[in-house]
Amino acid sequence: MRNRSQLILLLIDVVLVNAGFIVGYLMRYNWQWFRETGFDAQLVDYIPIQAAFTAAFLAMFLWDGVYAVRRSAPWLDLVYLIINSSAKATVIILALIFIYRPAVYSRLMIVEAGLAVIVLTSVARMGFGRLESVLRQHGYGVETVLIIGAGELGRAVLRTLVARPDLGYRCIGFVDDDPQRGSTNIGRFPALGSLECLPTILHNNKVDEVVITLPWSAQPKIAQVLELCHHRGARARVVPSLLQMNLGYINVDDFGGIPLLSKREDRLGPDEHPLKRVFDVAGATLVLIVTAPLIALVSLAVRLESPGSPIFTQIRVGWHGKPFRLYKLRSMRDGAEAEKALLLAHNEADGPLFKMRKDPRATRVGRFIRRVSIDELLQFWNVLKGEMSIVGPRPNLPEEVEHYTDWQRVRMHVRPGITGLSQISGRSELTFDETCLLDIYYIENWSLSLDLKIFLKTIPYLLSAKGAY
Repeated sequence: MRNRSQLILLLIDVVLVNAGFIVGYLMRYNWQWFRETGFDAQLVDYIPIQAAFTAAFLAMFLWDGVYAVRRSAPWLDLVYLIINSSAKATVIILALIFIYRPAVYSRLMIVEAGLAVIVLTSVARMGFGRLESVLRQHGYGVETVLIIGAGELGRAVLRTLVARPDLGYRCIGFVDDDPQRGSTNIGRFPALGSLECLPTILHNNKVDEVVITLPWSAQPKIAQVLELCHHRGARARVVPSLLQMNLGYINVDDFGGIPLLSKREDRLGPDEHPLKRVFDVAGATLVLIVTAPLIALVSLAVRLESPGSPIFTQIRVGWHGKPFRLYKLRSMRDGAEAEKALLLAHNEADGPLFKMRKDPRATRVGRFIRRVSIDELLQFWNVLKGEMSIVGPRPNLPEEVEHYTDWQRVRMHVRPGITGLSQISGRSELTFDETCLLDIYYIENWSLSLDLKIFLKTIPYLLSAKGAY
């Protein structure tokens, strides 16, 4: 699939480079941008130099690795490669014109054509990348992945796979020599046993890529896995275990040509960044003002349907394990919490959570406001109080937190949120492990732009009511 995509891009570039050349001709002779004095040539006169122009651009694209860019590379990185390659190709053609000195060829036109190629190919790459991303999210062009090792590095890979379906990878599971990890599933990702099972797994499954996340102390095992994958035709790559951290926490420096890596000490986490708090306060204030009439109307409807306060409060666990009182519009009959023990046998959630699609305690108004998440509006008051953030992991009950494993407790390293990656990735349809993977991915990759992206994507998810119950 990867080679096919590269071939398609190569063919597209043949068309675009020639189109850029024609645009350059039009700019020079028809539109007369920055017109030079001299001979007015016909396009047919440029056929020899057009062939050389096309060959030079394609050769530089191949030489500079434009077609070898990884699928997760930022678009601007690709644009930089295109600009660099195009500049070289343009200089080559200008040198040819200077050496042979044909009177018919305009050097200005070659420069204009080079600029046109940069624009056309950059825009085309953006569109092609977006198309590939959409196709991968729908299952086309997806590559199967097997993960070796289920420690912190292995879970980091799983977090990325859950949070970035646009990368086009489907994990069939993982193996680990630790008896506990090698037999315990992580969400939808099955534990497939120990490393001894690897030959059988590769024989019985179509595995495109094997991702090795073992520590460097296991180098003999890593070498064996690489050799086995080579013979079985599976591409194998190793995740470096250096410092056991995300690359965003590493500084890269140079010491007389020797690369040096160090831990970045000044990186601010989500709850340490002042702009995130500004975003929270401004957003929560705006939402509460705009929705105040709706909150009042729903509160009246809740109170008319069933006795009791329309506002429901509950103790949840927040930042660094600190408990706080969470506010919601009541969606169940008064006293429903006392009935929970009688319904545990009907729990539809995995892990420590309790959820039911058709909870008998929910009122008619309650079922509606839960489906569109109107019951969560009062939590913007928790945001103003500093107990929650607009974007972050959802807070759980103290009795649920007691059953967290060590790696799942990382989700409490930031303020809990009203919405988050799990809310726009399936909500209640996700397993608890998958929710934790998404939450930790958010913590490790946090940015203000990510917060804004999640917040804006939440709106259509609320309207679709997908995974809400």
